[in-house]
Amino acid sequence: MIPDKRLIRLRFEQAAATYEQEATVQARVATRLLNLLREAVPDLRPADVLEIGCCTGLLTEKTLSRFPGIDHFTLCDLVASFEQRVCRRIGIHADKITFLAGDIETLPLPDRYDLVISSSTLHWVHDLPALCGKFHRHLYPEGVLAFSLYGKENLHEIREVTGMGLAYRTLAQLRTVLGERFHILAAEEARETLWYPTPLAVLQHLRATGVNSIGQQAWTRRQVMDFAASYQERFAGDQGVRLTYHPMFIVARPR
Repeated sequence: MIPDKRLIRLRFEQAAATYEQEATVQARVATRLLNLLREAVPDLRPADVLEIGCCTGLLTEKTLSRFPGIDHFTLCDLVASFEQRVCRRIGIHADKITFLAGDIETLPLPDRYDLVISSSTLHWVHDLPALCGKFHRHLYPEGVLAFSLYGKENLHEIREVTGMGLAYRTLAQLRTVLGERFHILAAEEARETLWYPTPLAVLQHLRATGVNSIGQQAWTRRQVMDFAASYQERFAGDQGVRLTYHPMFIVARPR
């Protein structure tokens, strides 16, 4: 499915109050991305940073802690109200922030950057190759692009039951997307399995993190019951019912 940016903005805005409590995988993915960045470019000391899809500031806070020498931090997100949440979260560092509200695929970028970073976001974009070209133009020659997104097996349980899901890439395909413009310094993928007591708890988790952004129409009670029955039959185990995340990570430099 082609992501509906309007619906994505609405769902994440609605999930703002519950996102961090439920986004345990996203928190671990952000931490792993920064660790991989440190392993791949141990001497990186960025002064000007751009983050795509900052949401409530989870990665923002971790990045500021990892790189205390940041002078200027530009944040971009579809949800304008996240600016206040992020600034409250990072406290005294808020004066370093410039917030760009809107779609990174169409927004003009005012600067060049030492680091462009994004976690759990870029699988939502419409044209990733074109966006990577944009990042290339706005990175300094010795700058770094570091991001995580999700791969083919992500939420495959939902796809198998509903027939709905994003057009995820494989890690090999992701390497191809980056290969023309970037030297890939690190690339890896992982799997995370979460367990929930019931299929309805899975739906509540997706709603609480904003990840239920691929279907516009509300389900009827019958559709919910049919989903629950099918999910329980296919994906039940000793710990409840499972849900799979498939994060992928890239660290690269411009050619």
